[in-house]
Amino acid sequence: MKKIILLLVLTVVVALPVQARDTIRIVGSSTVYPFATVVAETFGRADNGFKTPIIESTGSGGGLKLFCAGKGPSTPDITNASRRIKMKEVKLCAKNGITDIVEHKIGFDGIVVANAKSGPTFSLSRKDLYLGLAAKIPCGIQDGVTCDNEYKTWKEVNSSLPDIKIEVYGPPPTSGTRDAFAELALGGGCKQIKWIKKYKKKDKKAWKKLCYTVREDGAFIEAGENDNLIIQKLNANPNALGVFGFSFLDQNRDSVKGATVDGVDPTFDSIASGKYKVSRSLFFYVKKDHIGSIPGMQEYMAEFMNDKAIGDDGYLLDKGLIPLPQSMRTQFQNDSKKLVNLQR
Repeated sequence: MKKIILLLVLTVVVALPVQARDTIRIVGSSTVYPFATVVAETFGRADNGFKTPIIESTGSGGGLKLFCAGKGPSTPDITNASRRIKMKEVKLCAKNGITDIVEHKIGFDGIVVANAKSGPTFSLSRKDLYLGLAAKIPCGIQDGVTCDNEYKTWKEVNSSLPDIKIEVYGPPPTSGTRDAFAELALGGGCKQIKWIKKYKKKDKKAWKKLCYTVREDGAFIEAGENDNLIIQKLNANPNALGVFGFSFLDQNRDSVKGATVDGVDPTFDSIASGKYKVSRSLFFYVKKDHIGSIPGMQEYMAEFMNDKAIGDDGYLLDKGLIPLPQSMRTQFQNDSKKLVNLQR
């Protein structure tokens, strides 16, 4: 009889849900990090009984890799991203048993090319950025011929640009900002060369490699995931340029200035209207399997997606977030409440 009672007790204990963690763990994008931090602090100060989430800036790619590694308390609950999740990442998640993911789009951000206020003023085109920073560029007069990029100064790229060394601080390959910069800036400039644009239809994979690959000869310098470090390096080297999100430009206008791209200044209005072409959407992704076992997840989602945070007058606008159009915002807010699965 004692053995039966003991067996019943053990069965009940094993069946009880185990709360492995009492704090939400978030990883991902350095661009979304400051927005998520403000939301987390606001959430932690509220009288809701939940702890302030722990957030780590790992870059979008690094965050999604950690997020998709599996389920359970040793893995993140949420990952931030400054680009949309890729199909290969969805497949990685599925391979590790993560098939229920809720996608949240929170707003827009521009990718700026900036330098110290004491440095020269730059007016760049996306074609300039491609020719200055791509690993391989067209050479000679014959279509279809490319060479390693040997431009040393911006004036060699475009005679109207300053005669100074090409030196650009930017994020590493794990960063969503790097992905978006390669696609929107370099890719956008690449498309302006007629034979390369036609080449895309013949071999998209080879076209991407040609247009998106950043040179590795010292002209582009990887400065890690810390955008504040890039700001410091620009102030120490006024002739250098840096690549980072609009929010960091907005918060550091006392020391740095943004270059115009295709004749458009990087401003709140130009990004919101779509006139500034080097801009992207910002996201966070939630692991549905952790909802219910990690306390406060739905409440955190509700705080982030509330109009008081991401709306037209939300508190994240002070940090540089560009709000979504009302209809798009409402759709993502509703999907969050209903825990609608990611459609990719």
